[in-house]
Amino acid sequence: MKGSLAGGWDVAASVCLLLSSCAVASEGSGPRLVQPGAPGEPSRVLSAEESELAPPVLVTTADVRFMQGMIAHHAQALTVSRFVPSRAEGEGVRLLAERIERSQGDEMALMERWLAARGEDIPGPTVGYQIQSSGGQPVLMPGMLTVDELAELEEASAADFDRLFLVYMIRHHEGALTMVRELFASEGAGEEGVIFEFAVDVDSDQRIEIARMVRMLTGSP
Repeated sequence: MKGSLAGGWDVAASVCLLLSSCAVASEGSGPRLVQPGAPGEPSRVLSAEESELAPPVLVTTADVRFMQGMIAHHAQALTVSRFVPSRAEGEGVRLLAERIERSQGDEMALMERWLAARGEDIPGPTVGYQIQSSGGQPVLMPGMLTVDELAELEEASAADFDRLFLVYMIRHHEGALTMVRELFASEGAGEEGVIFEFAVDVDSDQRIEIARMVRMLTGSP
């Protein structure tokens, strides 16, 4: 996907660098601070003088909007996944839906705690959540299913349902990748520790699931 996080991103390494205050030992020089780079860019060890002058990492408006929007985005994924037990035919689709329910349910709880700790509004998990476009008109967030598409999915069954579920969920996941990309493209956003780690995890997990769903849809091994 164009503009997405750089391929080959080492999530384990990035998590170690997620806090701008992450200290690393330095022989004879005391603790130093590591400043994480943007996705795809190297981190940088700050000098003692720079560490003392480094401003605290601030939460931006884009950070808050990302968390609020992703709550609703995840909520729709859960709604779609809950159609699966009564309509799906393939065991692979059932297992995927169970994984989505567990992981995204946990992530919604994390986002709600993050917003509550900062005194920010926690939006209701409204399916079809809309944001304001640059022209001031409400538009669906990236990847979100319309009311008609949800109805189409709810009415389908067996193999037809499995195909629609995979097609729509791939698009839904790609929308989440777009939201992560837009977060990191916003000035100063995505730098606070928790949101940095969460956004990187979302990007990694959604890519893995997209690849799995594409294989299921095409019958590839």
